[in-house]
Amino acid sequence: MWAEDQASAGLGIEALEVGVDLAGGQRLGHARTRMTVVGTMVNGHGIMHGGFLFTLADSTFALACNATGRPTVAAGADITFLTAGRLDDVLVAEARERITYGRSGITDVTVNRESDGAVVAEFRGRSRSLPPR
Repeated sequence: MWAEDQASAGLGIEALEVGVDLAGGQRLGHARTRMTVVGTMVNGHGIMHGGFLFTLADSTFALACNATGRPTVAAGADITFLTAGRLDDVLVAEARERITYGRSGITDVTVNRESDGAVVAEFRGRSRSLPPR
């Protein structure tokens, strides 16, 4: 899936880690990514446009949800912007599946600024695995 993700690649999102943990008898995915804020991502206020920040979190969410090998897509997501990303900031996103039940799941993503560790955003994604063909 990641090798074919042209949207994430075009934004320079780098996959740093993808894996699976065992928790409570479940296999739960996790992922970590990195992206640098470039000039085309900055809005009229001189801060990172929220859509790009959402995309970083969403891409990391997708990696975590698909880490177990079950093809999975987003069913919905919410994001809370806590502080601004700025030009040349390097952002690191970490995602962890919290729970899966049937074909549904919940994954949390935290986006931090690499230089000082500040939390830039918190994202909660709701996933749905695709039915077997």
